[in-house]
Amino acid sequence: MTQHEQRLPGTPREHLSSETTRTVLRIQHRMLMAIRRHLDEGGYTELHAPVIGPVTDPGCRGAKQVDIDYYGRRYKLMTSAILYKQASLHAFDKIFCIAPNIRLEPPETASTSRHLAEFHQIDVEVAGATREQIMGVAQGIVVAAVREVVDRMPGELERLGRDTDAFKDLLERPFDVIGHGEAVGQVGGDPHAEIDWEGEARLSRKATRPFFVTDYPKGSRGFYDRESREQPGTLRNFDLLAPEGYGELASGSEREFEYARIITRMRETGENPAKYGWYLDMVREGIQGSAGFGIGFERLTRYITGVQYVWEASAYPKLPGVFSA
Repeated sequence: MTQHEQRLPGTPREHLSSETTRTVLRIQHRMLMAIRRHLDEGGYTELHAPVIGPVTDPGCRGAKQVDIDYYGRRYKLMTSAILYKQASLHAFDKIFCIAPNIRLEPPETASTSRHLAEFHQIDVEVAGATREQIMGVAQGIVVAAVREVVDRMPGELERLGRDTDAFKDLLERPFDVIGHGEAVGQVGGDPHAEIDWEGEARLSRKATRPFFVTDYPKGSRGFYDRESREQPGTLRNFDLLAPEGYGELASGSEREFEYARIITRMRETGENPAKYGWYLDMVREGIQGSAGFGIGFERLTRYITGVQYVWEASAYPKLPGVFSA
């Protein structure tokens, strides 16, 4: 499907007055309340991540960063709060943020049904956590959101044509886990690189409930994903994919926290350490080991509500390459 063949959002008035939009946004509101309650009960503190900064996440595949003039200096709009999440552990051991992110994805991604240029992310970081522990936290958030909607908004799901039985398996059993090598073996692709979007979609269509893909190869992700000490060349990271073809919901990892290793990884990934002054000063003084992830909130909403396009889960959608309010 090309961008010109897919359905695009109408004007803000048309979009916001649509009964589908109103139903999806009511469900999204309920999801957000449930997620915040779930994390609060788990001992997490919500912080507000910055929208601009001297650097942002360099690991967003294919997306361009946005520069702004900040009183004569070049700052970035946040593509992800990853570096600030690590910094936030100086205040609290368990934090979360719900914040907008800007990623100027290639225009052709407007036709994937799951890319936005502006979206919101649920970011979580936990000091001292392992990958397996943080994967459990990600699963808990998805389950909490689904349970809330299934229990309290079945009528809204029915109006959208979403069968609540689709979530029965999700609510009853832990999510499956497969390695990157196994995933590539199922759909093809480069065993030393990311799984491409179409490959992720094919994996997703085979599943009936969310599942994790772990152990991506070093070089496929940013410098902050921790390299396994037992399996050099393999990262202690994961993606969380939704079933039914909805694709990736979240990415996360254990974090590198040792200064020398971070400098080495930066150089290996082509990053200039000089750009990361404040971050590297903090690392040199000592930061905690941690693990965390980010969940795309509109993507999670799309999966739960069953709408076709991720822009249907946004009040003011901005698709890559499509001019809008």
